[in-house]
Amino acid sequence: MAYKKVRKAVIPAAGLGTRVLPISKALPKEMLPIVDKPAIQFIVEEAVRSGIEEILIITNRGKGIIEDHFDHVIELEQRLEASGRRETLDELNRITNLANIFFIRQKETKGLGHAVSCAKSFVGDEPFAVLYGDDVIIGDDPACGQLCRAYEEYGKGVVGIKKVTEEQIVRYSSLKVDLIRDNIYSVSDMIEKPSPDKVLSLYSILGRCVLPPSIFDILERTPPGAGGEIQLTDAMRELTLGEGMTGVDFTGKRYDMGNKLGILEAICEVALNHKEVGQDFRAYLKELAKTL
Repeated sequence: MAYKKVRKAVIPAAGLGTRVLPISKALPKEMLPIVDKPAIQFIVEEAVRSGIEEILIITNRGKGIIEDHFDHVIELEQRLEASGRRETLDELNRITNLANIFFIRQKETKGLGHAVSCAKSFVGDEPFAVLYGDDVIIGDDPACGQLCRAYEEYGKGVVGIKKVTEEQIVRYSSLKVDLIRDNIYSVSDMIEKPSPDKVLSLYSILGRCVLPPSIFDILERTPPGAGGEIQLTDAMRELTLGEGMTGVDFTGKRYDMGNKLGILEAICEVALNHKEVGQDFRAYLKELAKTL
């Protein structure tokens, strides 16, 4: 049985970015550059490659620069046209026309669950993908698309999962999983930021999920959890204990853009494959490595 196609995506981008201060005081962490593109562009491009048609980006005060990035800049485009820089102009137009992108502000930073609840009228009665604004995932097969296919096959909410270390699991979520086939699991329980004695497994939700519209009713009655915030994991746990969820151990490399080391890793690894600077950057790193 084929279930409803996933057409819509929500990108929560309202976090304060406290782990990457001081830069995030003036520049949203979602706009931190990975060579020559902001992190959030990689996330939007992943959604588009996954077949997503409409995207809602949830921002807050001070993040209007995100909206500007996906808008036209007429004066700049005219200057590029006049100077014959057609390739650059085409790239800017491609960014503007990636998808139907909408924006809404989360008036108060009350957690990921509250941010997702702001998307209720945008989503309506359809399943939807959530791509966390902190997480850039790069791979040949877009991670969001892998989750969408699992939803369309099983008809249950889907979480993107990866194993983390014992040290990391207490800062993430922990899932109870059973293998279905290949890299697809049945998820029957989850806990956010577990104490060491409450760890269910080393599998954690990392950056992506696909949810049924019923999640909004659950979020309305979800009390504040870890950190005094409304945790999306707590709402998904109710889904899990009811109809169950599916977990996809997705392919692709994840970069945590809310972490300074994660930002540096993303810049370095993307630069190595960049068509303009990749070869020269590789040579530079080889010379630099000799001095380490």
